[in-house]
Amino acid sequence: MSTYFQPQKYPATEFASTGATDEALPVVVVGAGPVGMGVALGLAQRGIPVTVLEAADQVSFGSRAICISRHSLEVAARLGFGPELEKIVLPWVGGRSFYRDEQVLHFQMAHGEHDVRGPMVNVSQSEIEQIMTDTLLAHPLITFHWSSSVAGVLRSDEDVTLDVDTAFGSRRLRARWVVAADGGRSRMRELAGIRLQGNSYQGNYVIADIHWESTLPAERMVWFDPPSNPGSTIIMHQQPRDIWRIDYQLDSSDDAELETQEDRIRDRITRHLDWLENDVPWTLEWHGFYRAHALALEDFTHGRILFAGDAAHLVPIFGVRGLNSGMEDAETLAWTLAAVVHGTADGSLLQAYSSERRAAWRQNVDNAGKSTLIMSPGSHGYRTTRDAVLALATTRPEFGHLINPRQSSATHAHLSPLTWPVAEGTTGVLPGDPMEDRRVRVVTAEGSVESSLNRVRGTGFALLGVGVDAAGARMIAAHASALTMALSPESVRAVVVPAPGAAVAAAADLTVLDDPDGALPTALGASAGECFVIRPDGLVLCRVRDLSLLGNVHDHLKTATAPTLGVVPAHTETTATPDELLRENVWMGLSEALDQADESDREGFLTRLALLLGSQSGLREFEEALAAASHVSGKVCSGTPRHSHADA
Repeated sequence: MSTYFQPQKYPATEFASTGATDEALPVVVVGAGPVGMGVALGLAQRGIPVTVLEAADQVSFGSRAICISRHSLEVAARLGFGPELEKIVLPWVGGRSFYRDEQVLHFQMAHGEHDVRGPMVNVSQSEIEQIMTDTLLAHPLITFHWSSSVAGVLRSDEDVTLDVDTAFGSRRLRARWVVAADGGRSRMRELAGIRLQGNSYQGNYVIADIHWESTLPAERMVWFDPPSNPGSTIIMHQQPRDIWRIDYQLDSSDDAELETQEDRIRDRITRHLDWLENDVPWTLEWHGFYRAHALALEDFTHGRILFAGDAAHLVPIFGVRGLNSGMEDAETLAWTLAAVVHGTADGSLLQAYSSERRAAWRQNVDNAGKSTLIMSPGSHGYRTTRDAVLALATTRPEFGHLINPRQSSATHAHLSPLTWPVAEGTTGVLPGDPMEDRRVRVVTAEGSVESSLNRVRGTGFALLGVGVDAAGARMIAAHASALTMALSPESVRAVVVPAPGAAVAAAADLTVLDDPDGALPTALGASAGECFVIRPDGLVLCRVRDLSLLGNVHDHLKTATAPTLGVVPAHTETTATPDELLRENVWMGLSEALDQADESDREGFLTRLALLLGSQSGLREFEEALAAASHVSGKVCSGTPRHSHADA
């Protein structure tokens, strides 16, 4: 029996237009996908009434996005639907890639003993949206209008008027602010007369969800040029309740309309599952189609219309950054817009949101673009080098890292106008970096109890003092109290790790962490007496040694500025080794050079290149390289595939 999620339908909503003498609605969110609903929840948390318009009569149907990052689970927890979401997800930590029938990569995402959650979980976007919808419908400050599509927009300096088509006729709503979160085919973007800019990649993929009671592990599995579907690339992911997501690439010569018909999809999947020696019945539950895009608006703010999620930017799906980056958009936009609505900051804070999130899009594109060039190379050069990398990786595993999907991780805001500079040479967690959740112990009257950094710092701002004495702790608590008044109703919490031997007492306005081994200061790269200011969206705003500087935080937030003394944090952590970075540069440089070479001279170009490089190496190294390059994997084994159930 199928366990595939079936969304419930909601009746069309009847509502009145905003009258000429009525006060404008504070915020209208257009689009009830995860991003739109995330913005609505974040605003409502901060006391702002929100009206949500959704053109459909249910949440989306089908898996769409399925891979949810650790950071997005942290966002979900802060927005109030995390516990329900985490009840239904399927965790996973890594994956395997195969070239034909040989394994060429086995990767695992970073996961440490202090992490509260695993690096990634799988669950369908439909189910995420349903949990979020239930949360929204229960919130007294959120009004939800189903079957309500925007047909027209009229903008002024003070508000935005939306013409809305409903089952009960046309309605007109006037709002102080409108959040456009209506997806990649955004009607709001069209009505605003703006377009996405960037690139679209070659390569079409069919996606399908099947119900299949398989014993294969919950990991990302990819086959390049599999014997079951020669020339294609197939991706498989398990979801909860025996649902499997299968993506496969179409050849450029394939008729996309023909290949997206159910009988052709069933045939492709059957061939692959048969090759995996499957004898378990399966059913096709849903299917879709996509191409990879790297597109974004130049500016995410257009007067009083603010764009977020796919309405503002599109990223290639490889590395699962679409929904995950959209959740970051939602949380950042929620707290910045709330500050403007409440008058604790001016409109420049929203321009900072735009600047940050467009820069985050560029970070995602830079990483996802590399994955796309492996998964769906769009030029002769990249196709040639991709196939060469795969062939080499069968006997030279050091090339396998180039196939790594570079799974989504939280983006940074180093270059944000909000991010404070630091002293030159500062290391560790820098301003603009995400402050990841981790296990901590909290001092209470009954002793220390286990908690997490995310939980103790709350949903607003937090001042985290490290290695402080009693006087420093009280000073941090006093600044947190002053900042609470200045940013009201945004919450601000004071959290400290006492210096060794310091007697620091917990209080109503001060949370004290028990960290006798100094694990937290070490993880942060912090020196004694430092204080980190953490934003509501989990990014570090600043870190200061002079605690009196905390008195300047509100002034800078209000005008979306940062101090000018110091250096802008610019490092980006990478786990890549120098050799891996060298191979990546060689791969991309050679690909570009092949694309620039005359078509009639490609073999000559490669021969000249080999002669030049060979003359710079020793005879033994050159002979070893010749032998390695001469080995081309491609033998299709009969019998049990090497990635059978026993070792997949």
